[in-house]
Amino acid sequence: MAASQHYVIIGNGVAGNEAASCLRAQDKDSRITLITAGRLLFYNRYELPRIFHEECDWRDFLVHEPEYYADNHIDVRRNSFVTSVDSAGKTLTLAHKESLAYDQLLVASGGGSYLPEELVESRHLLDHFNTYRAARKVEQSLPPGGRVVMLGGDVLGLDLARNLVWEDYKVTLVAADQTFWPHRPDEETRAKFLKVLEDMGMEIIDGVRPIRVEEGGKGMSARKVVLQDGRELFADVVMPFYGLSPSVDFMLGSGVDIERGLLVNPQLRTTDSSIWAAGDVCQIWSAEENSYRFYYGWKNVKHMGEIAARNMMGEDVEVDTHPDEGLRVNDKGELDSPFWEYD
Repeated sequence: MAASQHYVIIGNGVAGNEAASCLRAQDKDSRITLITAGRLLFYNRYELPRIFHEECDWRDFLVHEPEYYADNHIDVRRNSFVTSVDSAGKTLTLAHKESLAYDQLLVASGGGSYLPEELVESRHLLDHFNTYRAARKVEQSLPPGGRVVMLGGDVLGLDLARNLVWEDYKVTLVAADQTFWPHRPDEETRAKFLKVLEDMGMEIIDGVRPIRVEEGGKGMSARKVVLQDGRELFADVVMPFYGLSPSVDFMLGSGVDIERGLLVNPQLRTTDSSIWAAGDVCQIWSAEENSYRFYYGWKNVKHMGEIAARNMMGEDVEVDTHPDEGLRVNDKGELDSPFWEYD
């Protein structure tokens, strides 16, 4: 490997920033460019429920102070959108038509919220919690003791739901196949976990799908959810949590293998020797399971960022494909997931 490299990282989340930190710690001279579609620097999205507990603004969620990037000579390209990657020419193209060359490329673009087809037309009436701005909008839309209808209920949504219950908001969960995602409990265990959520203070509706969301009428709650059986649920906020879809559209035509996400080996290298992937965007080969699979959660994704960086610099280390991923009931009788843990 040449003495001086240009490392380009697509994605401003846990994996991308951990990789950038590791690269700079071991390589003081090479160029590092971090590209993000967002306007803010790296902040901890897992901590966003704090806005219901304390006074805080976006600065309180920053993982690194702004000076960190300048001090470490990491060039952060904010509000920049990658539209394509040319692996043969080792270049990528941004939406404003700029072309950027790389020696090693790490794709850590994460994933976007998955939405079932029957709810697509209701998209404009749904609220998310994946950015600071979205989280603040939810917080401002909820009156004291207000109601949230949560659709799906993946682990990120359930973490938010328990925080809302702690603050005396009312939460109705319309359960689905994606409830507890990415955990996949069997039917008996799923029923037990739903009962735990009920005991934690959530209203649970299971076995029926939402078919649309409407605006509430005059003098009513802001939103109405219509269920398949004709029931109507009224809420101040309706939030979908059906898991993630990897953000890989810009990689189509790049020449690397893609299934649902970018396919990588345990060293996190794609089928192109100069392109790596880490985080929610990639499926990692597991020899034990004889399949590619996703790995989620702050600790897992942070670990991937470190492993990718080390291998980009010439090491040969593998990611742990057997992390602790068990959903469990803690000593307080509440549901716990390792994906709610971070450091």
